[in-house]
Amino acid sequence: MQGRTGRPPRTSREEILAAARALVDRDGWDKLTIRRLAGELGVGATTLYHHLRDKQDLLVQLLDHYAEQIPRPELPPDPRERIIVAAITMHDSLAGWPRIAELLTADDLIGRSALWMVDAMVGGAMDCGCTPEQAVDVYRGIWYYTVGEITVRAHAARRRATDERPVHRDVVYRSLDGAELPALAAVAQDWPRWTTKDTYRQGLRAFVSGMLAELTGAG
Repeated sequence: MQGRTGRPPRTSREEILAAARALVDRDGWDKLTIRRLAGELGVGATTLYHHLRDKQDLLVQLLDHYAEQIPRPELPPDPRERIIVAAITMHDSLAGWPRIAELLTADDLIGRSALWMVDAMVGGAMDCGCTPEQAVDVYRGIWYYTVGEITVRAHAARRRATDERPVHRDVVYRSLDGAELPALAAVAQDWPRWTTKDTYRQGLRAFVSGMLAELTGAG
């Protein structure tokens, strides 16, 4: 009977999470499994269970690990500006890894290290006069606006990187009948340029100001 010739390979949490992110970036979240991750690392699945309970634990750890690296800005005393700064930080962190938005919209997961952003937005809204329920509505509105903007831009960037053909919508817009669709026909030539502008911050300020005024009657 042949004896063991060495210790089993050891894998650190950092190595596991780095490999998990690389797998997600290459193949998407659906392909991330404990067994496949073990194969990427060249270890047995049982080795990973020293660090992970299951796939959900892996996802939460991956979210937390990413959130831990986000620089935490000093939040301003003005509650409205506090909401804005927290929302911009959330937006920029998602923009740094757009695939994370796909996970956050598809599952009820959140890393604890990112909760300070949610707390700042909800607390800022309450300090502006919102009830707790209204404050949650403010956060949800910001979240939908933010993750939608990130997702659309990420998908468009991936398409441009893999397909050199003109965007079908832009081609259609250039051939619109001005009598039937006068407004779209008037902006059709500039549509591709105008719709690629980064207007997130402008839209965020307008959204937050409008919603706070609507909810608190301060308009």
